Amino acid sequence: MSGSLPIRQVEKPWGKDVLPAPFLAPEGKRIGEIWFEPPAELPELLVKYIFTSEKLSVQVHPSDAQTLAKGIGRQGKEECWLIVGAEPGATLGIGFREDLTGEEMRAAALDGSIEDLMVWHEVSPGDFFYIPANTVHAIGAGVSLIEVQQNSDITYRLFDYGRPRELHLEEGMAVAKGEPYAMRWHKRVAPRGSQVLVDGPLFLLDQIEGAPTDEVAARYPGALLVIPRMGSVTVAGSDVAPGGCALAHGIEEIGFAPDGVCLLARGCAA
Repeated sequence: MSGSLPIRQVEKPWGKDVLPAPFLAPEGKRIGEIWFEPPAELPELLVKYIFTSEKLSVQVHPSDAQTLAKGIGRQGKEECWLIVGAEPGATLGIGFREDLTGEEMRAAALDGSIEDLMVWHEVSPGDFFYIPANTVHAIGAGVSLIEVQQNSDITYRLFDYGRPRELHLEEGMAVAKGEPYAMRWHKRVAPRGSQVLVDGPLFLLDQIEGAPTDEVAARYPGALLVIPRMGSVTVAGSDVAPGGCALAHGIEEIGFAPDGVCLLARGCAA
């Protein structure tokens, strides 16, 4: 059914007890992620807000081809991040300064030097990064972002700053690429205006201001997700405000405010 998706608040050791508006953390809880439950019509995508007070683990995700080869189905994970808030000096760690062998990555993960070998990108609102599968990455402290990802929970932690959580060195080293991040995957996104953010092959993501052009509308036949950024939109006659995410069964179900800004997302056929 069209309309706003159910929300799940996820506690994390690196989360925040005070969240930016319009979100509220329950008293005494450190919320790191706000999940919008994927609808049956678009099960392949998961949309999250992520809020950090500490660094996340250094981690990596497999590709669809790798999970299929292991016989566990299509459970690869590629994702993208749009920074919506950043404290001064906030960074994202993505890829390495130079090529590393698997043995070098493993040794660095074991002794903790892996974070020093990574490239840490200072970020501000409007920075956008697409993270291909097999890319070693970590989100730093003081960041608020929207994440759109393949709906998979397979994460291999390589280093976790001494937190008492399981690491996955064998699985992680089997898929991790010890290489620099290609900056072609980075964009700057203006607060207003329309822009293609992801153009497949796994999913599409566009920022639009006002009503979409015919060209954009043609990219979104059938079911799609609507993520308001500024101003509200209506989906099947109901308001959806920033901080929400809704399912529409077609562009024609969406009422776009002339000065509103939102993201549109849908998965691509396998």
